Amino acid sequence: MVDKILVVEDDRIASELFNTFLRKSGFQTRTAVSAEKAEKFLNNEKINIILTDIKLPGIDGIEFTKTIRKKFDVDVIVMTGYSSEYSYECAIKSGASDLIFKPVKLNELLLRINRVMRERSLLDQRDKMIKELQRLSIEDQLTGLYNSRHLFDQLDREIKRADRYNHKISLMFVDVDDFKLINDSHGHMIGDKILSLIAKRLKACLRSNDTAYRFAGDEFTIMLPETTLNEARIVADRILANFSHGSLIINEKKISKITLSIGITEHRRNEGVEQMLHRADVAMYEAKQCEGNGVAIAPHADDLSIANMPQFSWSC
Repeated sequence: MVDKILVVEDDRIASELFNTFLRKSGFQTRTAVSAEKAEKFLNNEKINIILTDIKLPGIDGIEFTKTIRKKFDVDVIVMTGYSSEYSYECAIKSGASDLIFKPVKLNELLLRINRVMRERSLLDQRDKMIKELQRLSIEDQLTGLYNSRHLFDQLDREIKRADRYNHKISLMFVDVDDFKLINDSHGHMIGDKILSLIAKRLKACLRSNDTAYRFAGDEFTIMLPETTLNEARIVADRILANFSHGSLIINEKKISKITLSIGITEHRRNEGVEQMLHRADVAMYEAKQCEGNGVAIAPHADDLSIANMPQFSWSC
C-alpha cells in the first residue's frame, strides 16, 4: 500500500512544489490550505504523515498539531520560515514528530519523512509484539480458549462486581469422561485434537457473555455472568445435548461418542474465587461418580470445610 501524505500549506507555489516532489518520490498526496480543511481529510481517509506549515489562516500549525495528536494516530512534520520564533523543542512538545526550517531542501525533507516512517514502523511492531505477548499470557495454546490464569483474574473481577451490585454469577466445571482411555487407545496427538474440538463445541454452545477456559488437562471451566443456577443448568443441558450426537472422525479414525461430566454452582455472597471453584469441582466429581454424561449441582458453601479445600494453581 502506498503511503499517503497530507500537505497543509496555504502558499500555492510551495504546495505544488511539495506535492510534485512527493508524488515523484512514490507517495500519494492530499492538499489542504488550512487546518480546518485538513481535519476533514483525516475524518475520511487514512493519512500516514501530515506535512504542515506553522503559519496558516485560522488555526496555526502548532495548535493544529496538538489537536491532531489528540484525535488521530498520525505523525506530523511541521515547517516554518520563522526560526527565531519557533524551536524544535516547541514543535516536539506540541506533538510533532519533526521540525523543518524553510527554505526546505527537498532531499532533506525526504530523509526526514523516511526517518519518521521507520520510527512509526518500529513502534507498530513493538505494539504488535506487546499485544501478542499479552494474548499468549492468557490463552491456552492447544485449544485457543483462555487459560486458568486468566480464569482466576476474570472470576475474581466478576465476583467483586456481583457482590457490589448484587448480581448473579454461575460457574461450570467440565470434565471429559474417560479421557485417559481415549489417550491410551488413540495416542496423545489424537487426544490433543479431541480436546481442541471439544473446546470449539463448548464455545459454540455459549452465549455472548459466557466465557470458556481450559483449566487443566481435560478439564474446562465456563463462567456465566448475570446467570442464576437454573439458567446455568439450561446451558449445561444444551452442552450435553450437543455432544450426544454421533462420533468424532479424526485422521480417518472414528472416536466413540464423547461425553462430559459437568458441575455447576451459583456464587454465594462474599464467597471467594477458590471456594466457588471448589464447589463446582466437587459437583463435577459427583456427576462423574454417577457414570458421567450428566450434570450435578454444587453443595452450598456452608456444607464444605474450607480447611479441606485444595489449593488451586494455574498454568500459562
